[in-house]
Amino acid sequence: MSPINETHDRALASWLDAANAPEAAFPIQNLPFGVFRRRGGGESWRGGIAIGDAVVDLAALVASGAIAGTPGDALAHAAAPGLNGFMALGPAAWASLRLALSRALRRGAREQSALGACLVRQSEIELTLPAAIGDYTDFYASIHHATNVGRLMRPDQPLYPNYKWLPIGYHGRASSIAVSGQDVARPLGQTMPRGATTPVFGPSRRLDYELEVGVFVGPGNALGDRIALDAAPAHVFGLCLLNDWSARDIQGWEYQPLGPFLAKSFATTISPWIVTLEALAPFRTAWTRPAEDPAPLPYLDSSAHRAAGALDVGLEVWLQTAAMRAAGAPGVRLSSSNLRDSYWSIFQMLAHHSVNGCNMRPGDLYATGTQSGPAPEQAGSLIELTQAGKVAVDLGNGETRGFLQDGDRVTLRARAARDGFAGIGFGDCSGTVLPARA
Repeated sequence: MSPINETHDRALASWLDAANAPEAAFPIQNLPFGVFRRRGGGESWRGGIAIGDAVVDLAALVASGAIAGTPGDALAHAAAPGLNGFMALGPAAWASLRLALSRALRRGAREQSALGACLVRQSEIELTLPAAIGDYTDFYASIHHATNVGRLMRPDQPLYPNYKWLPIGYHGRASSIAVSGQDVARPLGQTMPRGATTPVFGPSRRLDYELEVGVFVGPGNALGDRIALDAAPAHVFGLCLLNDWSARDIQGWEYQPLGPFLAKSFATTISPWIVTLEALAPFRTAWTRPAEDPAPLPYLDSSAHRAAGALDVGLEVWLQTAAMRAAGAPGVRLSSSNLRDSYWSIFQMLAHHSVNGCNMRPGDLYATGTQSGPAPEQAGSLIELTQAGKVAVDLGNGETRGFLQDGDRVTLRARAARDGFAGIGFGDCSGTVLPARA
C-alpha cells in the first residue's frame, strides 16, 4: 500500500491561491500528471502537473534547474511528450518527484519564484493523451452493472457462472482513445431489428455511455512472468476517468460468441489528468464481498488486499443536451456511484490480466467496466437507467432520453473525499455526440 506521508497533509497550502479553494479539484495534495501545450501556438507537447487553475510546465522546470538529484532525473522523464518513460521508473522515482514538487509548491517555499515562472493557466492550454497507449483492456468489474444488464438479456440467469470467480474482460481498441473534449460521430454498423430476419445497416439508434475508471500501468512484466496481487500496486501509476461509448444495438447483434467489437471500438474518451496511486493513498479502503459469495482463488486474495484493496472515489455522470447549451443551462446529473462498490478491484484485475504470462507495458491502459452502485439511481449507463430504453429519463426541461441523441454532451466527474484529508478531483471526461457521417 502507498504510505500516507507529508504530501497528504490536509494542512498543506500552496502559494498558488487557486489550489487552496475548498472544492479545488487540483489542490497541492493531488498533483496529477498530463501532457499539454499552449493552445494555438504550435508548441511541442510536454509533461505538466495540474495545480489549482494552472499547470507547471515540467520542461520549463527542467530548464530552470530548480529541482536536481534523484527528483531531477525523474523530472526529465516526466517532462517528455509522453509519460511512458516516467511511468516505467516505478514508485520510488514517482514519489521522489511528487515530494519535491509538493515542497516547491508549498506556501513559503524558496522555489516559488522558479516555479512561478513555469506556470501556464489551464484556460490557455490544450491537452493530449498522457502516454502512448500500446494496449487497452476493458473489464466488467461491477456486479451491479453486470446483473442489471444481464437481467435485461437473460432474466433467468443475469450472471454467467464464471462471474464471481474471475474478472471478466476483453481486449479493446487503443487507437480510438482520445482525451476529454472528443467529438464522437454516431457509429454505423449492422443491427437486427426486433421481429426481422435480415440485419440492416445504418447509424446506431441505441448509443450509450459507460461510467468507468481507467488505470495506467507503470512498470510492466516480462512475457511469461506474472504480477502477483500484493505486487500490483507497484505496477499501477495512476487513474483517470473513462467513457467507453457503446452502441447497444450493434453490440446486441455482434457480441455472440466473441463479445464486443464494432459496438465499442469507434471511440473511448478519457480524462487527460492521471491521478497517481500515491495521491489516492488516503482513499484506499477495505475490499469486501458478501459472505455468501465464493472466496477468490488464492492468486486473487491476500490479507493486505482485503485490508486496503478498494478505493473510495465518488463518480458522477452529467448530460447536457444541445437545447440546454443553447439556453445556457449547465446540464443535469443522471447518476452517481462509487468505485469502492466494484466487485473486483483494480489490483485483482491486473493480477488476473498477467497470471497467464501476458506482458504488461508502461502506458498500457485497462478499465474497470461500467461502475454502477446497488441502487437503481446509481446506474452507470443509460441501458440500465432506462431499462433498455423502455423508461425514458426525464431531464427536467421538457426533454427525455432513452439513449443518446445527436448533440448530447456526456461529462464524467469524480472526487475522492475522506474526513481528515483534502479532497481531490480528476478533472472532467467529456465528449459530444455528432451525427453519423455520410
